[in-house]
Amino acid sequence: MAARITYIVVSAALLLGFVVVVATGAQLMATGNGLGIGMGIAAEVLVGLGLWFLWKTYRFGRNSARLARELEAEGGLPTDRPERSAGGRVDRDQADAVFAKRQAEAEAEPDDWRVWFRLAVAYADARDTPRARKAMEHAIKLHGRGAGTGAPAA
Repeated sequence: MAARITYIVVSAALLLGFVVVVATGAQLMATGNGLGIGMGIAAEVLVGLGLWFLWKTYRFGRNSARLARELEAEGGLPTDRPERSAGGRVDRDQADAVFAKRQAEAEAEPDDWRVWFRLAVAYADARDTPRARKAMEHAIKLHGRGAGTGAPAA
């Protein structure tokens, strides 16, 4: 829940910043000066890219949360997550063992979104965010295709 609140606060601040940049870009374009027009157009393009990135991030979070809810309802969320120290560090041996299991599952059933979801969780536990995101995106894509209708495994 804290991550959701943080996302909402940061997104609101970003949107407010976008409004300021759009207004400034419009003022620059209104100067009639070639350099001002160019800078104004660049500002508007950057806001467009920022909005696209914000939307893509929102969609990813919404879709991954939907998969988590569905997997939880099936009783298929991972139960063998590695222990963490008081400082939040993952026990490396446990994380490696869980990761090896999840990777073997993904290789055995490459079309099941559930195993890719659990692999994404294993990557996240190992603090490998780029691979966790790619695995989750793959799970979302497979789920959208209706892949992996087998029985859930924990």
